[in-house]
Amino acid sequence: MEFVEETKPKTDKILGKILLSVSSFPSMPKAGVKLMTLLEEKDVSLDKIEKILNRDPGLTVNVLKLANSSYFGIPSKIGSAKHAIALLGTRRFSQIVLTACMNKSMDQAVEGYELPSGDLWHHSIVTSKTAEALAKFIKLDDAVDVFTPALLHDMGKVVLGSFISEEIQAIEEVVRGGLPMVLAENMILGTDHAEIGSQILANWFFPADIVNAVRLHHNPERVKNSNLQTEIVHLSDILSHSIKDNDPRGAQFQAPSPIVLKRLGMSLEQYELIRDKVALWMNESSSSLQFE
Repeated sequence: MEFVEETKPKTDKILGKILLSVSSFPSMPKAGVKLMTLLEEKDVSLDKIEKILNRDPGLTVNVLKLANSSYFGIPSKIGSAKHAIALLGTRRFSQIVLTACMNKSMDQAVEGYELPSGDLWHHSIVTSKTAEALAKFIKLDDAVDVFTPALLHDMGKVVLGSFISEEIQAIEEVVRGGLPMVLAENMILGTDHAEIGSQILANWFFPADIVNAVRLHHNPERVKNSNLQTEIVHLSDILSHSIKDNDPRGAQFQAPSPIVLKRLGMSLEQYELIRDKVALWMNESSSSLQFE
């Protein structure tokens, strides 16, 4: 598909509207921001954590529900933030808080991508779980955070969905020509969901490595001096889509990139073994990831 004279001005106009939507995208709940900042402290006060949670009962409910889900595999019932931190540690509890904060934004239906309510959320959870499994498999340094970019890799779809819907005929024409959805987004809208998601995270002052992993999760070969964060998010996204086609517009099947597998030191057989394990976990956990 080639651009004609009037296409670029139209694309620029659409892109301008998209960027306005990004700038007006809701910020994270204040309680969540305060908690995540507090949890970065070395000697965090458990009383302060509970005090912040008590100001947001809805967030508290979702944090404890996630802490008790099979996602984290805790055998005993967790009834308080103090108990959760004692069992999981502050880093894991911080990830729970982030996940609970993002639920409201990502659990909704996403027009344009034809995602019913809950599908984007479930895909994000499965991708983050898969990313952690891959990181463990390749013995990645624990300091490299794969959970956060994997959880948030597709959040740009929440903003882009309505614009996809308005330009769906032109986008589908590009896809029918054999190009992947992410390239069709760029050609017609002037941007894609990965770039938009990364801009939202940059606006929220997330670390640069997380922003870049979201931005490049469809193009990991562009990463230089890689710590393997982007490659893991990329492969986890492919894995979770290949198990369940829960993204009818954006999830054309992709085989794992030989370049990515080489960087991760994985064989195709090892990739398929992990895929089978993720599929099993996915079936077992699907009923425990619903939130208020």
